[in-house]
Amino acid sequence: MMQELQRELATFRVGERSGRVEESIGTVLRVTLPDAQVGEICRVHRVSGEPIDAEVIGFDRRDALLMPLGGMDGIAAGAAVQPTGTVARVVCGAAVEGRVLDAVGAPLDELGPVPAEQYAPLFQAPPSPLRRQPLRQALPTGIRAIDAMLTLAVGQRIGLFAGAGVGKSTLLSQLARQVRADRVVIALIGERGREVRGFLEDDLDAATRARSTIVVSTSDQPALLRLRAAHAATAIAEAARARGEHVLLLMDSLTRFARAVREVALAAGEPPGRQGFPASVFATLPRLLERAGSSAEGAITAIYTVLVAGDDLEEPVADEAMSLLDGHILLSRRLADRRQFPAIDVARSRSRLMNAVVTREHRQDAEVAARVLDLYAANEDRIRAGAFLPDVREKKMLEAHPELLKFLYPEGGGPGTLPETLAWLRAFAARLR
Repeated sequence: MMQELQRELATFRVGERSGRVEESIGTVLRVTLPDAQVGEICRVHRVSGEPIDAEVIGFDRRDALLMPLGGMDGIAAGAAVQPTGTVARVVCGAAVEGRVLDAVGAPLDELGPVPAEQYAPLFQAPPSPLRRQPLRQALPTGIRAIDAMLTLAVGQRIGLFAGAGVGKSTLLSQLARQVRADRVVIALIGERGREVRGFLEDDLDAATRARSTIVVSTSDQPALLRLRAAHAATAIAEAARARGEHVLLLMDSLTRFARAVREVALAAGEPPGRQGFPASVFATLPRLLERAGSSAEGAITAIYTVLVAGDDLEEPVADEAMSLLDGHILLSRRLADRRQFPAIDVARSRSRLMNAVVTREHRQDAEVAARVLDLYAANEDRIRAGAFLPDVREKKMLEAHPELLKFLYPEGGGPGTLPETLAWLRAFAARLR
């Protein structure tokens, strides 16, 4: 073994920066490596097998802390480490249309290599606040509950908050199919391998696949790869936006991204903080989320799923995401149990840009429909028990409640056009005024 390590060390050129592995602590390598920089990619030579790339994630006094982009099999104490002098980047442009990639940009779809004609840096600064275009254009989604009551804007960033098994993946696939965008970028972070294939083959049609780039990092992969997948998908979307395109970025999930940040931070020695999440988690989230949105050239409409337990929006990641995004859509288990899909709890959801992109009439019609939902929700127990005695106006609203539910949660969940949705909403509100 030592002879093999000596041969690898002998291959380095004189004067070239190099180091060696001093210690392995969990998923982190402590390496003697002069002048290493955070984010730099290094090549770690293994006793057996091909060298593996690792990223500098921090320092322990004068030693660098590296996290491999893969398994640590074959890495021995004293293994040679060679900095590449480069930071992480990902292939982008037309070459990745219709492709399924892993976190480092390698193809997963068995369609051959991806032509490396254009690269984008994995980490970029967000657009200047003063160069962002105002968001004034409504984004039709084909989902009635959203278009009627929670209208989105082109370039908006919104969170899709949901527990397990309430239909978030189905809703994401609907958005990917129905939203009109020049490009769709989908990031599947920390998903089960079985669900990845099911999402690609069952939830996306051929036309959507052809205009989409899917970046995948499954739950079994190292935390650093799950981080890179989120940043890679964002970088691919940014490159398309720079060409003047409107990009729909769907990321599932932001929670698993935050957990990967926590794993890396704790491995690097950062102390835990709020409910076990180190402070760097809450510093990293805005750096990722602010990269989406509008710029002087184009726009990225971004939808991030956030996992919540029991519809608890005060969980640390959910609470932080809600404060950073331009609105939230909550999927309710109560509605899902009633087979009302998409299970969007309109009363607890908000689109902060709705008023900026809809007409005064649309806003007033939506307020009428919201009052019907609020009246029923506030008195549901008494209504079911037959103990609620409504006045004439309330009775009229309660009689219209089943019709509104049937409209917002149609059987089969087929898409509706925006003009049809607004026309129905106008007629519904007119009868209740």
